[in-house]
Amino acid sequence: MKFELTVQKRTLQGSGASRRLRHANKVPGIVYGGTAAPTLIELEHNDLLLSLRKEAFHSSVLTMNIDGKVESVLLRDSQMHPYKPLVLHVDFLRVDASHAIHQKVPLHFINADHAPGVKISGGNVSPAMNEIDVSCLPQDLPPFIEVDLKELEAGHSIHLSQIVFPKGVKPMAHGSDDPVVVSISVKKVDLPEASEGEETPPAA
Repeated sequence: MKFELTVQKRTLQGSGASRRLRHANKVPGIVYGGTAAPTLIELEHNDLLLSLRKEAFHSSVLTMNIDGKVESVLLRDSQMHPYKPLVLHVDFLRVDASHAIHQKVPLHFINADHAPGVKISGGNVSPAMNEIDVSCLPQDLPPFIEVDLKELEAGHSIHLSQIVFPKGVKPMAHGSDDPVVVSISVKKVDLPEASEGEETPPAA
């Protein structure tokens, strides 16, 4: 999925200017990185809010048109109102097609219904991660990474080293060298309750 943003430069800064933009249904933002100086921008609020609700928008290289100049950017941060569907500020990072980028990519767990640990053993899928840091060139950035659960049994896990990444994409693991990505828990067996008047035998 490709995303294109049309934005305008803004010259006024400060909380007062930002409030005026929001009253005009605009969102203040900034584009930074690369060799160019940071650029202050403003975006249409409703269009941006709809885009932010799409998973791929957070893990895709975006095409941004700034007053007629086209740049490739990544979403780096968005600030939301605590309880209203209101975007307060947004940050974008410029990317260069010849330089690798680091980006968080969501994980999609597939074939969970066919996993022996779920289908036969009645276990539950327990993701340890929902997204992963990857490194790749901008043009190789995937919108998501699939994790196939079709052979996963109860009590077993899939580790990072077992995931197949697209060509040119490398995981950036933090902490453990080979962390658990997802597992299937063993279904608990309920012990029968003792009838009234019976004593439960002591444990061995």
